[in-house]
Amino acid sequence: MIPTAHIEVKEEGIIAKTVLMPGDPLRAQFIAETFLENVEKFNNVRNVFGYTGTYKGRKISVMASGMGMPSIGIYSYELFNFYGVENIIRIGSCGAYTADLNLYDVILTTDAWSESTYAKVQSGCEDDTIAASVDLNNKLEKIAEDLGIKVHKNRVHSSDVFYRENFDEYKDIYETHGCTSVEMESFALFHNANVLGKKAACLLTVSDNLVTHELTTSEERQEAFTNMMKIALEMAE
Repeated sequence: MIPTAHIEVKEEGIIAKTVLMPGDPLRAQFIAETFLENVEKFNNVRNVFGYTGTYKGRKISVMASGMGMPSIGIYSYELFNFYGVENIIRIGSCGAYTADLNLYDVILTTDAWSESTYAKVQSGCEDDTIAASVDLNNKLEKIAEDLGIKVHKNRVHSSDVFYRENFDEYKDIYETHGCTSVEMESFALFHNANVLGKKAACLLTVSDNLVTHELTTSEERQEAFTNMMKIALEMAE
């Protein structure tokens, strides 16, 4: 096995078939150090940390994606296509487009709508809405139910832009496209999974609310979003 430009693994079997993918490398480190046993760090390239360990005796990996669709597009494609990964579950933060969502609520993303040209440029796909894996979502929903953790099943807006000059544009996106929250990665992840015949899902924790203007700190985003982590970790094999 030859390392890719962004992942330095040289041997088969080091990365698990299921990878949890937060955006923040420090969140990946937190998950590995807090929840996993027998941890091996497999990637340092560009400080995009990757770890493999066991959770309740079952193997799982966690690796950061960085921010935005170009970044997760690279890492998820390489994991799927070159390292034998079958399932990627994004575990990230999102901003709520409705007052019905509170800080720390967990969202299980049904599909992602986006204005991004990622799918079109990558493979000519003209779709502006791409669904998560139904199989993975069903498993994650059952796990959440067993753990007693409430999840909202919603469509998310995957945006290429964090700072919009027209701040109120989110209201039209919510009303027209049915997106209840915004993040910046899942559209590209879901597309890569479809192209490569793999599975992808996305669990999000509400970190701020564009309606109520409530927000969490950067430290809380790194370490306090544990409910979605606990759900995703149960996917270890």
